[in-house]
Amino acid sequence: MIKAKLFALLGLVVTTTIAGATDGPKPKKPVAKAPVDYVNPNIGNISHMLVPTYPTTHLPNSMMRVFPVRNDYTTNYIGGLPLIVTHHRSESEFNFYPYQGSESGIYPKLNLSYDQEKVTPYRYQVYLDEFNIGVDFAPSHQSAVYKISFDKQGSAYLVFNTGKGHIEAKANTISGYRELGNKTRVYVYAVTDLTPAKTGVPTNGGINWNAAPSNSLALQYPAGTKKIGIRYGVSFISVEQAKKNLEREVKDFNVDAVAATGRKIWNDALGKIAVSGAVDKETTVFYTSLYRTYERPINISEDGKYFSASDGQVHNDGGKAFYTDDWLWDTYRAAHPLRVLINKSVENNILNSYILMAQQTGENWLPTFPGVSGDDRGMNSNHGIASIADAWNKGLRGFDLAKAYEVSKGAIEGKSLIPWSHAVPAGELDKFYKDKGYFPALKPGEEETVKQVSKWEKRQPIAVTLGTSFDEWCLSQIAAGLGKTDEANHYLKASYNYRNVYNPKTGFFHPKDSEGNFIEPLDYRTSGGPGARDYYDENNGYIYRWDVQHNIGDLVKMVGGNKAFVDALENMFNEPYPMARWSFYNILPDHTGNVGMFSMANEPSFHIPYLYNYAGAPWRTQKRIRSLLDQWYRNDLMGVPGDEDGGGMTAFVAFSQLGFYPVTPGSPTYNIGSPCFPCMKMDLGNGKFFEIKATNASFNNKYIQSAKLNGKVWNKPWFNHSDIANGGVLELVMGPVANKAWGAGSPPPSAAPMPQQ
Repeated sequence: MIKAKLFALLGLVVTTTIAGATDGPKPKKPVAKAPVDYVNPNIGNISHMLVPTYPTTHLPNSMMRVFPVRNDYTTNYIGGLPLIVTHHRSESEFNFYPYQGSESGIYPKLNLSYDQEKVTPYRYQVYLDEFNIGVDFAPSHQSAVYKISFDKQGSAYLVFNTGKGHIEAKANTISGYRELGNKTRVYVYAVTDLTPAKTGVPTNGGINWNAAPSNSLALQYPAGTKKIGIRYGVSFISVEQAKKNLEREVKDFNVDAVAATGRKIWNDALGKIAVSGAVDKETTVFYTSLYRTYERPINISEDGKYFSASDGQVHNDGGKAFYTDDWLWDTYRAAHPLRVLINKSVENNILNSYILMAQQTGENWLPTFPGVSGDDRGMNSNHGIASIADAWNKGLRGFDLAKAYEVSKGAIEGKSLIPWSHAVPAGELDKFYKDKGYFPALKPGEEETVKQVSKWEKRQPIAVTLGTSFDEWCLSQIAAGLGKTDEANHYLKASYNYRNVYNPKTGFFHPKDSEGNFIEPLDYRTSGGPGARDYYDENNGYIYRWDVQHNIGDLVKMVGGNKAFVDALENMFNEPYPMARWSFYNILPDHTGNVGMFSMANEPSFHIPYLYNYAGAPWRTQKRIRSLLDQWYRNDLMGVPGDEDGGGMTAFVAFSQLGFYPVTPGSPTYNIGSPCFPCMKMDLGNGKFFEIKATNASFNNKYIQSAKLNGKVWNKPWFNHSDIANGGVLELVMGPVANKAWGAGSPPPSAAPMPQQ
């Protein structure tokens, strides 16, 4: 009886609650999200192995970049508040921290406990919980504004520091510089909305109020101070130019206004590609990936001038913005081709900048890793050549092709092919490559005699041979564009040099010694020492087996035809670790994101899932690319499988989610994959749009059943840039079961046949 009454009472409560809900105010309709609202800068902030992503607040391709100064998301403290980050690691060139309390707690640098952190591309907010201080930040292009809110009683302080540099204050202005090396400095000019009561130099537990200015600075504000505004500009030219940048961009201390402007700029940039019809997590991954592609390179033109570390001089930019800070070994694959589609003027100016850098050095060698303080000459090969060929063959004309050819040729003929070679002209190993058609490996136990070879980076002979073969194919494309037929044929022939290191017995690219013998013994999974650099680079022989981006058709024949090629791909995805996982990663820490011996975490892998298109099995590309996206790119703190590398990885994600990918930069073609969105619309500029309408596309409906391109039935797993350059529509009907016949008989194009002598 009691239970019956209790249930009746509960039923009455439930009924009353439901009735009340229907009689009360209706739920508000969710506010529609703008593209920037989908961006989650914390995706990938915990690394699987090496470098995490950083939650960067900045405007697209702008000098002003900041992110929390910490190792990764799990760190309990941030090392101050950054004014500008010019490098890609967890550091900043100028730091400051706000403080309230006893002077004995002040040091030149201080770790800050924090909470309530909120990061968007256009605003950063955090609460320093031990000090009870609120921080609000918003950037412009070359300037920014902070609002600091103090909750305690007593005097307020701001403590600034820089490393190898100088900083000083006069009244309510702060200025200084930081040495970056190679005759390069970054300058800052800041204004606070309050004038400090006094200034000094922080010590290890106090302030010296009588010390001369140095590389750190402490400012004391009156007791009762509750808010301090800081607006500041940065420059690579001078303090005076930093002041001009500030006065041009941020005229007051209104963080809300600067953030609102930044939000609009980001929505305009991200809105160049509109996607719809998928779940929020896929849309979040897409727009976050697209946001990452705008972090580099950066526009360093300041009022029509720029400082170039290539010659240590300030130049007029001639009306073309000057760009630097790019990791071309990573970004040529997808980030540059993406800009060719949606930011043509920016891509033109970037390539023009790299041509100028090569000329300014006096060496006429195209840069490989152009940075703020000069070319790092990172990695192997010279893939800026590919970006030039790709842009030209897709119709960009904002740079001088003849000058581009000169510096591209210099990167192959004048500069050494030795990996990470800084200002090293071509030498004996380069002569060997030109004479024999491959870069020689050392025999087991043989000591290095070429002094320019790095003890850590080694020769990387397969990576160099294959990468240079591709670069020479790209160079042949540029020569052809200039009507240099003989040179085009010469470099086209050289582009077949990959054949010289192919081992027909194993079907792998295999290092050879200087006498032409294959190195034995060799395990394609683990041989080559740290990062496999004795033979490959960062990846093992299973990855470099497919590193012939320009001539996959020839590779299919070499492996033994379509079936053998598909079987070899499947074997890679199913080959297990040959040892304990930790032992494998001790050798190959860049080789994370594994599916068998495939590594989703490193750039030479990105085109591999699309290679089924070349061997009569496009349905396998559709299946594989979707599974890789689902497994390794997620809306969470470990949602990026490896180093993001300045937009190199995230551009691959963006392309792949859209449903197509530039397997061969330099070729005006795209491979079709499997779109994640039922609707995609890309703004190509000048009122032209490329659309993909993927009917029924969903997590399960990943297979193409049929297709039309610009209204015509389409049975090819690829299309030309010319098909969409003036606008176009790709219509796909998607389903849960593969149509294995679709596209099977029309592989994408590969390099032209080798010219005969």
